[in-house]
Amino acid sequence: MTPRLIDSLYVEAMVLADEARAYFDRNGRDDRMALDPIVRVGFSCESLKVTTRLMHIIAWLLTQRAVEAGELTSAQARKPTRRLGEAPESDPELLEQLPEAALQLIQSSRDLYARVQRLDEGGDEMEPQPSPARNLLRRLERSL
Repeated sequence: MTPRLIDSLYVEAMVLADEARAYFDRNGRDDRMALDPIVRVGFSCESLKVTTRLMHIIAWLLTQRAVEAGELTSAQARKPTRRLGEAPESDPELLEQLPEAALQLIQSSRDLYARVQRLDEGGDEMEPQPSPARNLLRRLERSL
């Protein structure tokens, strides 16, 4: 896993988190108010699920950055408390009743979560390779 990949996923997660916050807190109010009361509750639950997925993703990516920076070892990063957290599934029947804008955010968060989950699960099989440039920088730092 490369720092560039981690940074790219981190930016994607942060942008998606900002879009979700803007929609669920402000821009989606009219959409939410147009829903039946029980669907409105489901809409709120889905907004929490999106937020939960994104916070788990961001926490996992920050852990990977800490490994890259030498603040954590790979073994520490693989501890269960530092793995990608569980994300609850959405109810397909509820999703059919939600506005398109909400569905797009939900699906985007699910897609990103699935990609990061594959990386998390694959992390057990692949040990990160040290960067030659980073090794050179570390040697220079030690010599100074």
